[in-house]
Amino acid sequence: MQIIETAMSRSRTVLLSLAVILIAGVVAYSTLPKEAEPDIEIPTIYVSISHDGISPEDGERLLVRPMEQELRTIEGIKEMTASSYEGGANVVIEFDAGVDTNKALADVREKVDMAKAKLPGETDEPTVNEVKMSRFDPMLVLNLAGNVPERMLTTIAKDLKEKIEGLAGVLEVNLVGVREELMEVVVDPLAMESYGLDQAQIINFIAMNNRLVAAGSLQSSEGRFPVKVPGVVENASDVLNMPIKAVGERVVHFKDIAQVRRTFKDAESYARLNGKPALAIEVVQRSRANLIDTIDQVKAIIAEEQAYWPAEIEIVASRDKSRDVNDMLSELQNSVLAAVLLVFIVIIGILGMRTALLVGVAIPGSFLMGILLIGSFGSTINMMVLFALIMAVGMLVDGAIVVTEMADRRMAEGETPFAAYSRAAIRMAWPIIASTCTTLAAFVPLALWPGTSGEFMKYLPLTLIAVLSASLVMALIFVPTLGSIFGKTGATSAEARRNLAAAETGDLDSVTGLTGRYIQFLKRSLLRPWLSVAAVTALLVLVYVAFIAFGRGVEYFPDVEQPFGMVDIRARGDLSTDEKDMLVRQVESHVLGMPEIENLYAKTGSSDRGAQDQIGSLTLNYVEWNQRRKADEILAEIRENTTGLVGIKIETRKPDPGPPIGKPINIEFTSRDTVLLDREVARIRAAIESHPGIVNVEDDRPLPGIEWQIKVDRAEAARFGADVALVGAMVQLVTNGIKIGEYRPDDSDDEIDIRVRYPAGNRSLSQIDELRIPTDNGLVPISTFVQRVPAQKVSQINRTDLRRTLTVQADVAPGFMEDTVVAELQGVLPELGIDSNVSFAFRGSTEDQKEDSDFLKRAMGMALAIMAIILVTQFNSIYQAGLILTAVLFSTGGVLLGHLVMGKPFGIIMSSVGVITLAGIVVNNNIVFIDTFNVLRSRGLDAYDAIIRTCAVRLRPVLLTTVTTIIGLMPMVLGVNIDLIGRSVSIGAPSSQWWTQLASSVAGGLAFATILTLLLTPSLLMVQANVQRRWAERRLGGSPEGALTP
Repeated sequence: MQIIETAMSRSRTVLLSLAVILIAGVVAYSTLPKEAEPDIEIPTIYVSISHDGISPEDGERLLVRPMEQELRTIEGIKEMTASSYEGGANVVIEFDAGVDTNKALADVREKVDMAKAKLPGETDEPTVNEVKMSRFDPMLVLNLAGNVPERMLTTIAKDLKEKIEGLAGVLEVNLVGVREELMEVVVDPLAMESYGLDQAQIINFIAMNNRLVAAGSLQSSEGRFPVKVPGVVENASDVLNMPIKAVGERVVHFKDIAQVRRTFKDAESYARLNGKPALAIEVVQRSRANLIDTIDQVKAIIAEEQAYWPAEIEIVASRDKSRDVNDMLSELQNSVLAAVLLVFIVIIGILGMRTALLVGVAIPGSFLMGILLIGSFGSTINMMVLFALIMAVGMLVDGAIVVTEMADRRMAEGETPFAAYSRAAIRMAWPIIASTCTTLAAFVPLALWPGTSGEFMKYLPLTLIAVLSASLVMALIFVPTLGSIFGKTGATSAEARRNLAAAETGDLDSVTGLTGRYIQFLKRSLLRPWLSVAAVTALLVLVYVAFIAFGRGVEYFPDVEQPFGMVDIRARGDLSTDEKDMLVRQVESHVLGMPEIENLYAKTGSSDRGAQDQIGSLTLNYVEWNQRRKADEILAEIRENTTGLVGIKIETRKPDPGPPIGKPINIEFTSRDTVLLDREVARIRAAIESHPGIVNVEDDRPLPGIEWQIKVDRAEAARFGADVALVGAMVQLVTNGIKIGEYRPDDSDDEIDIRVRYPAGNRSLSQIDELRIPTDNGLVPISTFVQRVPAQKVSQINRTDLRRTLTVQADVAPGFMEDTVVAELQGVLPELGIDSNVSFAFRGSTEDQKEDSDFLKRAMGMALAIMAIILVTQFNSIYQAGLILTAVLFSTGGVLLGHLVMGKPFGIIMSSVGVITLAGIVVNNNIVFIDTFNVLRSRGLDAYDAIIRTCAVRLRPVLLTTVTTIIGLMPMVLGVNIDLIGRSVSIGAPSSQWWTQLASSVAGGLAFATILTLLLTPSLLMVQANVQRRWAERRLGGSPEGALTP
């Protein structure tokens, strides 16, 4: 090819270009943003609506339905879910994959603005947010703790938030556990009555005196002056000193009947770190920011600020992704170094030191060129990119090995390095291009993966496409050019040189060693090619049967040892926050002393994403993985230690691997008849709980509890000049207080509510009955026209696509496979006689798993179709293209065999990607094999001799490329991380567990397929030759030239 000849004749230009690529690649690797999981774009938008004190039923009627009616008209909606709860509601809109999220966001905002007119006047402004992965999983979670006043912790947290948000790499900082500030006006009911005051007077008085009146400007002969009447409340004393009544000379001030203090809203939750009161600071990464640098900057700010804090305050990072990224980067570098050394060792033993160095250049060269390419497309370096680079180690050298091996043969025959490398590169160019294109063809469909999993995984194919394209340039341009300057044959002994020459053009019977034994075996097996084909097919069937009988089943994402775990605490009843905290402390006391837990973060209060009866949770930060037991054992001990606690239920769980997907069993029930829906869900839950493989069952039916309804007799109230609004305002004095305005003090950026309420001793159920309403006839007891009635409490109402839904969720017990249990449930549920008015569907990870497995099947078909087109174009033969693709079928047997040997379940994501990756790799050997066979046939050799000589010539490069690929992946298959610089070896680290399935698929399948290629491909070529010979004999009535002549 002209470009290869030109490059080799301009060797200085090529060497300079290689130096520039290596330097630019190193710079790109050090400067590209680094993150853990990719910050994927989820086509989901979240609308939040707050209305203080609204009940779930009213929220559904007044907030959710008007919003749903407007939003349903937006184009491209896949699913719309809504939840109504005490104090507000939310609507989550999921769009079809591929929708322009910016346009969708604009459409949602437009419809929300239109719906605002239909919402109650007291409802807060609805907020519209785009859902991002980084918001669910912050890059840094800091826990601020200490036995100091709450206001001090809050002040320090807000100060840190302000400083951290100023960093370029930080999108937002969220404070968890910080209560909203409040100016509380506590009025004494007895003092009010003694002064003849009523609640309405006080409320109106404060509201009328807390305002700024811009009175305009005064123009006169003295000049022009602006005039204002300042009456805004600036601190507590402004309220206390307000005169509210004057009798003669005596003035009654607010301080005579009330206490005013700046405080916090009533606690809905408590947080502790290692038993001390705490607040959490969540730092969310900005897209494309460098995670490691940003976290270092955050830590520098904290170190600077800590000098001004009291000694009692400590700050601990319970989540620090920079450690994960640093671990992955070091593992990548260690894997690359180990793989390069292992590849060197293999090639040095066969081709010699100089050739090994030439092939070794292809690994860093391809890496750095690939990193330059992905950097130019705007990608970050994340865990998927890093794994793709590790996975590519063995694949990068295939082309370089084929070229250098052929050049080595030619130099052994006496050619100069320049001529040998020039002829080898030109001769093998098309086979290498075809084999690289078939490998890329496997990855192109994966780059089109839709949905959340696709967004998460697409960095793998994109990186491999970039790196393998770079390896093609290295194999055909840079390696031959370097070889022409530094090349030298690796065949040092006379016997090795004689064997190489004999395999190429001499007497095959004189070849010794492994190649000689292989040739003799082939000569015997080619006499009965159908027997070899039948034996290999039987072996494949046997592997499939063995996997079905003894395999570990199927799973979605691999089960990875996580650095932290969770304990959810559930209890039922109308518990106050303090009562919940007492129960959480009981569990906390059983966990605090465990030596394997580095930090324990306890939170009391319900969770947005937890069960309705969840009263608190514990987050356990473990010590380093190699200094403790497995997480399953630690969590089992916690469950055992807390079995004696009465009145609560303990649920332990590990965080989701991959994208957050929730519990593996998630069944959604829908019906228009809510009573029937409740009854059927209760019956089905009981049936599910009886399954031995299912634990932690929960549903979202209303929990047993009391809601007090204040029913007003409107006719009776009208006689006294009272109404529902007045009654509601009076009741608020006993509950959260009446909001009468806001003020903004100098030390706060936010407006602070002013609320009027009764003292704590007067805030009880009995006090509601004793309230007195001011009327024209004086103060009238509220019980005159109000009745207090208990009713069933509803905590939350869920809707999907405008219909009410209930959900049953559960975990799979240890020792059971998710896929098996879900399949059993899918068979059992239709037999339970569910009412025809109730419909159900498996959602969550079951739904995602089905979508992903369907896509991966289509991707496999698409990859095979693209490969077939490339192969037919290369060889102009449908039979030979089909013959090459048989390697893909037989490689699947190796994948299943690898999983059987390693004792791993087949992963829907990782193992399937491994099979598709393998499809692109295993055909490479067959391409080079059949290309050589066709060249020999074109020179006049008969089929039998051409097959034997092809096998003799191609055995060495086939084994070399296979062994280097497998050896490059072996550290990942075995979970071994060899730190050459730090001189340490770790086995089974959590970061390596991610990729064991995928690496096992590729290594096992490739080893199996290569052995079969060396046996099956010659037999299938022989079968083709025999069929052609017999067909020709039948047509011509004689023995044609080129028939079988063993």
